Amino acid sequence: MSRPASSRPVSGKEWRLHLYLSEHDPDTTARIVLDTGDNVLESHAEARRSPEDEDIPEIGDELAAGRALIAMGRLLLTAAEDDIKAVGGADTTTPTALWQPME
Repeated sequence: MSRPASSRPVSGKEWRLHLYLSEHDPDTTARIVLDTGDNVLESHAEARRSPEDEDIPEIGDELAAGRALIAMGRLLLTAAEDDIKAVGGADTTTPTALWQPME
C-alpha cells in the first residue's frame, strides 16, 4: 500500500557515531566520537571486572559502551543548553539524573 505524497519537503541529517572498545583485563574502555557535521564530541567510560567474577568480555563491553553513551547524552544536552543561552534563550534546568548516586 502506498502513501499519498506529502506536500512538505523531507529533509534529514546524518550524524556519524564511532564506538571504540578496548580491553585490558580486567578493564574495558569505551570511547565514542560523534561527528554532527558541525561539531565533533567525544566521550569515554570504563568498566572493571571484579577478580571474583567470571571473565565474560561482552558484559564489560556493554557496561563501558552504555556508560559512554550516557556521557555522550550529557555532552549533547550541555551543548544544546549552551546554544540556547548563546542565542538569548531562557536558562534551562539541568536534566534529572538517570539514576540515584550510590552512597
